[in-house]
Amino acid sequence: MEQLQNFVGEFNDFYWQFVLVLLIGAGLYFCWTTLVVQLRFIPDMFRSIVERTPSEKGEKNISAFKAFTVSAASRVGTGNVAGVAIAIAMGGPGAVFWMWMLAVVGGATSFVESTLAQVYKVRDKDSFRGGPAYYITRALGWRWLAVIFAVLITLTYGFVFNAVQSNSIADSMTTSFEASNPVLVKIIVGAVLALVTAAVIFGGIQRIGAVTQVIVPVMAVAYIIVGIIVVVIHIGQVPGMVANIWAEAFGFRSVTGAAIGTVIMNGVRRGLFSNEAGMGSVPNAAATATVSHPAKQGLIQTLGVYFDTIVVCSVTAFIILLSKPDYDDTRGGMELTQNALADSVGTWGIHFLTVIIIFLAFSSVIGNYYYGETNIEFLTGSKTVLNGFRALVVLCVFGGALGSVPLVWSLADTFSGLMATANLIAIIPLGGVAVALLRHFSEQRAKGLNPVFHRDDLPRLRGWENMECWDGTDAVLERDERYDEVSRRVK
Repeated sequence: MEQLQNFVGEFNDFYWQFVLVLLIGAGLYFCWTTLVVQLRFIPDMFRSIVERTPSEKGEKNISAFKAFTVSAASRVGTGNVAGVAIAIAMGGPGAVFWMWMLAVVGGATSFVESTLAQVYKVRDKDSFRGGPAYYITRALGWRWLAVIFAVLITLTYGFVFNAVQSNSIADSMTTSFEASNPVLVKIIVGAVLALVTAAVIFGGIQRIGAVTQVIVPVMAVAYIIVGIIVVVIHIGQVPGMVANIWAEAFGFRSVTGAAIGTVIMNGVRRGLFSNEAGMGSVPNAAATATVSHPAKQGLIQTLGVYFDTIVVCSVTAFIILLSKPDYDDTRGGMELTQNALADSVGTWGIHFLTVIIIFLAFSSVIGNYYYGETNIEFLTGSKTVLNGFRALVVLCVFGGALGSVPLVWSLADTFSGLMATANLIAIIPLGGVAVALLRHFSEQRAKGLNPVFHRDDLPRLRGWENMECWDGTDAVLERDERYDEVSRRVK
């Protein structure tokens, strides 16, 4: 096991140098082509997330908010709690700064990939489905890359990332109960979690959406409130903490002894695992939403990046840094966060965080599963294969509870890097489609219209003939009568 851990770690150290350049390079490129969409359109992000969409009578739709919670279910989980702790333990406080920077730059990438997922989505029995495998095939015609991506995301989210989530739940439970027999506790936790997971994932996207739209907001808000309490308790230390993050981010001062390259690398790795911008996972949830314009989901999912990293990850970072723990990377990430919270608010903080991570990690398991499901459906329409995948997910949830923490996180790094590579290779040449749709959206919004897109509006877009869900027949795509004047300008 130790040899495997060392091999995976060495591979990650080498491969992530390339992923780092690709992620940041793509993010900066999209910042330029979209004229920093992630900052210019913040008001529209909030407007779009609460928007109600009309539908035919009896039709089941996934609302913009519900699609947001499905993606947030995958984003907001152990990466925000254990992952941030690991980044700080290995890279010091400066890693937090690079997590923030990846979120801001990655916001543009998230807009592009989620907009593409919407415009090339396909109809499903419950709503819609789509994602990188779909836009790679329908816009680029590169089925070989689509198949590679579909296999990667199925393995990554269905198996590896779900093992990370159940591992963190089991780890938090053993810390909370100070178990004398931690193996027994992990077996019980794994078995219960596997049974509950099975009950939800065999119910389809409607049940998944119903579960996540309740769990994610409630647990995330509770965690943020406790984080605010910690900041208030240590309000006098906040300026020094911010200065420390800044100083260590650029190597001006190092408490941990970490080189600047290590600081940046740990911040980017944990940032990508947490907010998933550019990884190609979130587009699978973005595609399920019923909206009048593809850019709306692009904007909503950009807001999701901010919520995940700038808000929730920062809460964890502040809890740890304000308690001044020792940055020992041999300690489990979850344990470090639990003990840091207990140092500030008392021992009840350990148990509170256990409850929070149980619900957040479970919601991540559900969101992760859906990403695998939609790509299984891309690869094959076999119900038998899908049910087999569901059974394997349940087994991985159980097995993850018993696994080694360092190995599980290293495998998560490996697979997330491979996924990001495949996705970015596709969205860089397709970025012009998202930019054209953003312009189309902006023209209508400037005229006070509710932006609506029909594929006939922009017939020169790549893969125009495969935009099957944007033919104007759905109720949500009804025009405002003032659109004709705007249409002439857009074309």
